[in-house]
Amino acid sequence: MQPFAAGAEAPEPITPAPPLALRTSGLTRRFGDQVAVDAVDLIVPRGAIYGFLGPNGSGKTTTIRVLLGLISADAGEVEMLGHPMPRASTRVLPRVGALIEGPAFHPYITGAQNLRRLDVSDATANPATSAERITTALARVGLTAAAGKKYRNYSLGMKQRLGLAAALLQPRDLLILDEPTNGLDPQGTREVRKLIRDLASDGTTVLVSSHLLSEIEQVATHVGMMAGGKLVRQGTLQDVLADGAPTIRVDTPDLETAIAVMQQMGLEAAALGPDGPVTARLGSMAVEDVANALVHADVRLHSLNVDRPDLEELFVSITGEGFDVLR
Repeated sequence: MQPFAAGAEAPEPITPAPPLALRTSGLTRRFGDQVAVDAVDLIVPRGAIYGFLGPNGSGKTTTIRVLLGLISADAGEVEMLGHPMPRASTRVLPRVGALIEGPAFHPYITGAQNLRRLDVSDATANPATSAERITTALARVGLTAAAGKKYRNYSLGMKQRLGLAAALLQPRDLLILDEPTNGLDPQGTREVRKLIRDLASDGTTVLVSSHLLSEIEQVATHVGMMAGGKLVRQGTLQDVLADGAPTIRVDTPDLETAIAVMQQMGLEAAALGPDGPVTARLGSMAVEDVANALVHADVRLHSLNVDRPDLEELFVSITGEGFDVLR
């Protein structure tokens, strides 16, 4: 290896890319002439809570079904826990837990008995510790008291909880959950959020598919937004939210002066009502510059705030569509 010449700058050290729990490249799935998943490139780091977001019909569940080998892809590649799929499915899938499109259980036996049937069918499970695993899984999802109740008598929320318990019977490196809070009351939803955080803190990567962006915003570290089968935005939650244009809101009795000053700075300012406030999208404008200009123009400021859009507002700004749109 040649030494560096005197005075030459040493090359910057190369930072290795973080290991990925899940990666897809050009993932595509068609149903006849309809492209349900259109060249999707997912990047899910290990240890992340990845919110897979979009309205019903946007391609989220189809993507997940392809990831788990439930249906085949028409094009593209999938790598899960460092291995190509579906070629390594027998090696990888025992390390993956999933709740897809609502759980399916035998209606005439109890919740605990349903889990026992699943546990017995798992070739990797130790029969000697089956009862302990089932008890622990039921406790983690708050179903201990209903363990002896027949599944047909479970509410929708209880059925979702049992599906989560089934996914947690074994330790998992990756957990894939499709609408896990479906049918849950607010308390149950909070408990699922806590469970997801606890799993991630233990080292499990969690991919959560949901159309409830406000819920995911409270728990996710990374997000990917789907619309019309395409992945329209992806990254850390902080970076994705930073892409949204912030809005400045000024409370002042000097509405006309404030609007004039802000318009002179190139902002499309307007009053929301006869008494304000005055609002405008900041774009790349620094809020400090706006505040300084208003003060120098003798605008009396009662308050000045900067609001960033939440995930749903950002989604609408990207796609022009709300979450009541079905495709």
